Amino acid sequence: MIWPFNRSRKQIARIEINGAIAGQTRKRVLEALETIEERKFPALLLRIDSPGGTVGDSQEIYSALKRLRDKVKIVASFGNISASGGVYIGMGAEHIMANPGTITGSIGVILRGNNLERLLDKVGVSFKVIKSGPYKDILAFDRQLTEPEEHILQELIDVSYSQFVGTVAEARNLPVETVKSFADGRIFTGQQALELGVVDRLGTEEDARRWAAELAGLDPDKAETYTFEERKSVVNRFFGGSSLQQSIAAEFKTGADWLEFELSTSGLPLWLYRP
Repeated sequence: MIWPFNRSRKQIARIEINGAIAGQTRKRVLEALETIEERKFPALLLRIDSPGGTVGDSQEIYSALKRLRDKVKIVASFGNISASGGVYIGMGAEHIMANPGTITGSIGVILRGNNLERLLDKVGVSFKVIKSGPYKDILAFDRQLTEPEEHILQELIDVSYSQFVGTVAEARNLPVETVKSFADGRIFTGQQALELGVVDRLGTEEDARRWAAELAGLDPDKAETYTFEERKSVVNRFFGGSSLQQSIAAEFKTGADWLEFELSTSGLPLWLYRP
């Protein structure tokens, strides 16, 4: 893409984070952040509509945002939902704005596995496992967890939880014990998040955009916004452009994406709100 000379220095960059945070989202966002730094955008509007996702991917996006803050003014705008890993990513922004009714919070860690032992017994299926150590097949779907395995996984969850709490405490300038008082997995509204100190202001995405412009010394009424678009999936390209077709494509893609996410993250610790 050919960029007009110096034009990006008068624009607000915009990135959307939608849906579950996993590998492709991480790759897209990190690439966009690199471009924002290279093209010297003065401000970034980070729009988050996500229930969270994988721990590692959330941490990488957060770290990249934190590094960029030295050069770019960053305002996060929480949309319908910005929970768990969505909150964690938001901590990478200097300033956070949420709608009064935004669903946020769900600060915590969850790890899920499937135990199909009884079903496999009914159909007469069993597995012979040769392993190098007693915990090599931890969370195997064909048997129950042992007590030592539960202890190992709980320690893993506790460490990840401490990382989450510590990041929120540092980013929001709150005591760790204060964060722990509401970081028990509960969800809360944007209004409650403001009272807790998790966000700075209440307002719309447009309010957040204007705030980002002001922080960068730009005129909010004149500053253009450049959105780093998410690449269209094969499904969206196939269904074309009518509103009905787009709606069908979106539903199809959402279901397929969630199925892929569930399968690919089974057994992984997640920063995710999923009722």
